Amino acid sequence: MKKIPDSELELMMIIWHSKAPITRMEIEEGLPDDRKLSATAILSFLTRLQERGFLEIKKQGKLNMYTPVIKENDYMKKESKSILQKMYHNSIKSFVTALYDGDNLSENDIKELQNFIDEKRSAK
Repeated sequence: MKKIPDSELELMMIIWHSKAPITRMEIEEGLPDDRKLSATAILSFLTRLQERGFLEIKKQGKLNMYTPVIKENDYMKKESKSILQKMYHNSIKSFVTALYDGDNLSENDIKELQNFIDEKRSAK
């Protein structure tokens, strides 16, 4: 599975969260106000996603309906593992340290992380 460029990932996030086949117009409406793209650009991104195997396109009357082929969770797992491997040499500690040293972890984040670790320990 290939990495999705950021511009196309933004569209995939809208498609994944739609829970049903979605039109280009609905995708366009899902974009943030400060990130509007032309219909041509959106169609170009959707075609690339389909060519790479991320989307299925079906005609419904005059409309193209876009459905994800790859599940969001599967993609996110693969990307997370790739980032962890490439940037942190598979060290979760290094990854968390980078977040914490940058003051990006709140107390709530730390508690959530601790709860996750506790759950994983008790599951073993």
